[in-house]
Parts: sequence; structure tokens; C-alpha cells
Amino acid sequence: MTETTSKYADFEGLRERAVALRREGLSVRQIRDRLKVFNNDMLHRLLQGEPAPEWTKRPRAKDDLRAKARELRLQGMTYDQIQVELGCSKSSISLWARDLPRPAPRTREQASAIAKRGWELTLQRREQERQEVKRSAQSEIGSLSERELFLLGVGLYWAEGTKDKPHARRERVAFVNSDPSMIQIFVAWLALMGVAPERLRFHLMIHESADVPSAERYWADLTGTDVSAFGKTTLKKHNPKTNRKNVGKHYRGCLVIHVQQSADLYRRIEGWWCGIVGGSVSGQGPSLPG
Repeated sequence: MTETTSKYADFEGLRERAVALRREGLSVRQIRDRLKVFNNDMLHRLLQGEPAPEWTKRPRAKDDLRAKARELRLQGMTYDQIQVELGCSKSSISLWARDLPRPAPRTREQASAIAKRGWELTLQRREQERQEVKRSAQSEIGSLSERELFLLGVGLYWAEGTKDKPHARRERVAFVNSDPSMIQIFVAWLALMGVAPERLRFHLMIHESADVPSAERYWADLTGTDVSAFGKTTLKKHNPKTNRKNVGKHYRGCLVIHVQQSADLYRRIEGWWCGIVGGSVSGQGPSLPG
């Protein structure tokens, strides 16, 4: 008889000791080390039928979800409905609730309602994900340094501002946009550049069907000016056949910001932009036009 066989010859005596240790609250590993039983199959035979102590049980992340799925099943919901409500897989739901009675067959109207509800919840989850990504990205920015605002303003102007062309000389600073945040950044950038408020002129471009006085007040408040300081508003003729989306109370047209005596500032903006391009790509940046 080998040593291993003789060790387990008194199986019942060994089982009695193992069960006693289990009931004292020891884990399988602790019992293994205490009894020197390193054969896993034999160890589990010794402990067969003995529940594990509570402290060794790991909480299961899906326990709450499982309980909710069973509750919904008992209310008569199908697996599809439960999946829509809880957002978990149908295979998991089947595993959790397969011992529960099946609900009555659903009607066409019920199936349509389930599909509609599922799409609504999908849109809600997508929107939550979108907003979470935006909030996370926003938190990564923090406060801008003056240099960061300077570079941002130059890029912003070169994307949205009026530019000089060889066939149409426009060496003046004029910025047009309908996005309030873009206007705010550009006004802050002008202040950083030392442009005095009295050098700024504003006027509105908007469709004639809009609430023009309200839009003028909105842009005046945003820029810290008075409506009386605005130039003549440019009205765009309304075409009722056009399926425009920029309508309603949030439509406020485009604000134009002109900087008086700004030829030198414009030239510097163009030079700064060429410097940014040259500093960010290999080789020389674009050459300045004549």
C-alpha cells in the first residue's frame, strides 16, 4: 500500500475532521493546509454537502439584476421586454428565469409597444453615453493660458473670419458666426490682443421671419454692448418653400463683428497663421501672399 493510499484509508475519520473544520468557518484552502490533503478531488469528496462559510462567498455583481429579471418575469414580461428594461443579454435572462412560468403570447400591439419602448431606451442610453463623453472631455481642458487663447483665436479667425484675396483686397478684421460660444471666444481674444471695445462694430444678419428685436437683445447682452450701438440689421428674405431647420426661439441669426482700423491686425493674423502651420508640419509653412 502506498503512502498516499494509507493517508486516506480512514476516509470517514478524515471526513469528520474536515467537516468540523468547515463548520468552524475555514476555507477549502485552509482545510487543505491543516489536514495536508493536497488532492483536490479527495478534498471535495471530504467536504461534499457542506456549504461554504459566508465570508468566502464573493458578492456577485449581477445578483440585483438577476432578482429584477425574475421579478419582471413573474409580472408576465417576455425575455424581449426584460432585455429592453434591464439592458442585459437574453441568454442571461433565460438562465435566471427559465424555471418561472412563461407569459401568455403577446399581441401585435404589444409587440409594437415593446419595439417602441426598446428604441426609446436605446436612444436614452445613447444620449447618456454622449453626454458622459462630453463631460469627460470638458474636464480635460481646464483654464487656458494666454498663449493657448492666442493660438486658438488665430485658428478660429482663419476658419471663420473674412480673408484677403489677391483679386479682392480685404485687409480688415471681420468675424461672422451664429455660435454664441464662438463669438464669446473671439471677443475674449480681441481683448487679449488689446483691441479697445470702442473699435468694435456689430450688426446682425437674420431671416426676416425671425424675432429680430429679441435676437438683437440676445447678441447685445452676450457681447456686453447696447442694442443702440448695433448697425443696421441685414434681413434675409424668407422662402416658405425651403425646409429650414434653424427656426424657433433659439434661432438668432449670425452676428458680424467688425474691428475698425484693423489692417495691421489682419496682416498679423495672416502671419501668425502661417507661423502656426509652419510650426506644426514638416518643412516650411505656406508662403505669405503678396
